[in-house]
Amino acid sequence: MAKFDVYSQDAKVVSSVELSDSVFGIEPNQQAMYDAALCYLAGLRQGTHSTKTRHFVSGTGKKPFKQKGTGRARQGSTRATQWRHGAIAFGPHPRDYGFKMNRKVRRLALRSALSEKAQNNSLTVVENLSFDEAKTKKAVAMLKAFNFDRKTLLVADASEDYDNAFTAFRNIPNALVIDVNGLNTYDVMNADRLIFTQKAAETAGEVLA
Repeated sequence: MAKFDVYSQDAKVVSSVELSDSVFGIEPNQQAMYDAALCYLAGLRQGTHSTKTRHFVSGTGKKPFKQKGTGRARQGSTRATQWRHGAIAFGPHPRDYGFKMNRKVRRLALRSALSEKAQNNSLTVVENLSFDEAKTKKAVAMLKAFNFDRKTLLVADASEDYDNAFTAFRNIPNALVIDVNGLNTYDVMNADRLIFTQKAAETAGEVLA
C-alpha cells in the first residue's frame, strides 16, 4: 500500500492515508495511456464535415461539347471534378471518429496515469472539498495555499458535499472539479496537478484495483 499525506484546504498535513499500489503505484503503460487519450479525443470530434459529389453539385447533365473534332479532351459533364464549380473527388463526408477500447486496457491506462502523477509528486490528497459558501475567492485561496497556478484537476466522491466547491472553481480557467466516477485518462494526463479528496482516492483505489 502506498502512503500519502492528507492535507487540509490550507495546505497543512493533518493525517495520512494508504492507497492501493495496484492503482497508484504501478509502472505506467505509455501505450495504453496514448491509446486512451486518442480514443477520448476521437470521441469529441463532431464528424459533421461534408463535401458535394457529382450527385449534389448544381448544373446540367448535358454534354458540354461534341465528342470529336474540337481538339479538346472529351467531356461528359460540367459537374465533373476537373471543372470549376464541379464536384469534389474523395472529399470528407459525415462520419463517427469514435472507436472502442477494451475495458481492461481502459482501466490499465487510468491506473497508469494515476501512478505517473503519484511518481512525479503531482498528486495531492486533501481532507475534503467542502466549502461553506460558493465563493471563487475561496477556491483561489486554496490553490494559492498549495502554490498551484497551472492546470489542476480536483476529484471528489459523489457521497461528499462539494457543490459549493464545484461552483467556486467553475470561474477559474485552469481548474476543473469532477466526480471520481467520471475520472478518465485524458483529464488526468492533461492536468499538471491532481487533487483527490481522501474519500475519492479511497474509492478509486477500490474500484480500479
